[in-house]
Amino acid sequence: MSRTLTTIIGVCAVASAVALSGGLTGTALSAEKVRLAPAPIVDLSSTPSSTSETAVFAAGCFWGVQGVFQHVKGVTGAISGYAGGEKTTAEYETVGSGRTGHAESVLVTFDPRVVTYGRLLQILFSVVHDPTQLNRQGPDSGSQYRSAIFPSNAEQAKVAEAYLGQLTAAHVFKSAIVTKIELARPFYRAEDYHQDYLTLNPMAPYIAINDLPKVDALKKFFPEVYREKPVLVGSYR
Repeated sequence: MSRTLTTIIGVCAVASAVALSGGLTGTALSAEKVRLAPAPIVDLSSTPSSTSETAVFAAGCFWGVQGVFQHVKGVTGAISGYAGGEKTTAEYETVGSGRTGHAESVLVTFDPRVVTYGRLLQILFSVVHDPTQLNRQGPDSGSQYRSAIFPSNAEQAKVAEAYLGQLTAAHVFKSAIVTKIELARPFYRAEDYHQDYLTLNPMAPYIAINDLPKVDALKKFFPEVYREKPVLVGSYR
C-alpha cells in the first residue's frame, strides 16, 4: 500500500468505514438537516474595482469544503490546505495530530462581481458545515477540523463579524455558533493528492456519506449560484 493511500485511509476514510458499519450515524447532510442562513445584511460591494479576491474557510475535512465551492458560480479556484499554524507544520500527517494550530482549510478565489464574500459566507453556514460543532465536523474530531474564518483583509473581517452577529441574533441554529475569526493567518497549500478529491473519488465511502449530500444541498437550495461543472485545481495550475 502506498504512503499516500495509507495516509488517507488513516484519517478521514477510517471514519467513513466506521459509519458504514453502523458505528456512526447522522453524519451526512440531508435536506431535513439543512438550516438555511439568511443573506448577509452587511456585505462587500458587488461592483468592486478588483475582479479577483480570495477567502479562506475552515469547516471540517477540506475535501467536502473544496468540493462545494468548486460548484459555485463566480468561484475561479478552490485549493485545499492548512491555516492557523506555522509553515513548518503545514503537512497532513503533522496537522492530523491536532497540535499544530492548523485547521484543514480551503482557499477560495472568486470574482466579486459574480458572487460576493457575504454570499460565500451564506453558503458556508447553510450547506458546507455545522458551525455549532466545536473542534469537530461530522465523524472527524480535533482542532484541525474546527470552524473558522480567516479574513484576507479588514473589510472581510468586518463582514464576517457582522454575519456571525446576525446569525446569532436571528437564532438560526439551536445551539451556539462556535466559529472563530482568526486574523493574520497565512494559508499553505495541501498535498496534491488532496486536491479535487471529491470529484476524483465520488464513490469513496467518506465522500458519498459526508460530502456529496453537501453538493446536492447547494444545487437544491442555491440553484442560482450552482454550476454543474466544477472548477478544478488541475484545470488552472
